[in-house]
Amino acid sequence: MKLSELQEKVVVNIDDGQKIGNIIDVHINKDGQTIGLMVERTRFLLSLFTNNVIEVKWGQIKKIGKDVILVHLD
Repeated sequence: MKLSELQEKVVVNIDDGQKIGNIIDVHINKDGQTIGLMVERTRFLLSLFTNNVIEVKWGQIKKIGKDVILVHLD
């Protein structure tokens, strides 16, 4: 799957159904394996006071669907 295809999907927390944000980048290790997705949070007020980019580890992804990516955040 291409990064551009992933960027079209919305990242949603499977625990509470809240939209986390959209993918802006992929974290790849030195061996070329994808280890995480960099997600820009969509909450405006939250982004004023904290870093608005979080990393979702590949193991936290539960399902990649047509329109959404369901993740379980610890």
